[in-house]
Amino acid sequence: MADDSKLLKLRVISPDRIFFEGDADFVELRTSEGEIGVYKAHIPLTAILVPGLLKIHLDGNVKIAALHNGFVEILPDSITVLAESAEWPDEIDIERAQNAKKRAEDRLRSGDENVNVARAELALRKALIRIEASGFSEK
Repeated sequence: MADDSKLLKLRVISPDRIFFEGDADFVELRTSEGEIGVYKAHIPLTAILVPGLLKIHLDGNVKIAALHNGFVEILPDSITVLAESAEWPDEIDIERAQNAKKRAEDRLRSGDENVNVARAELALRKALIRIEASGFSEK
């Protein structure tokens, strides 16, 4: 069992639910500045989240989720994530994610000047994160 003095309180909130609320030894997520890992007693920090995997470590186990855009507030003993969306691997429709990936790649390859490239790239990143996260589903 984890040493309570080393645990962080983690809360992940999306518009439609409290996605996760609990303890963690270590949390990994992707910000606009790159991947970060957080232990208890981290310096206070607020950062912008970009699509990536959320990894919640506790007692030698790791929970993985797809996390899409938002903000994170890190305090010495807690982390609060406000996410556009968050999904556990078993909530991801892999076929839908693969179709979204293909659509985004087709838009980017089309050469059409009317394509919003930034939007297509973001859609592609989100689809790739969903596909990656779905590989961590418990079988």
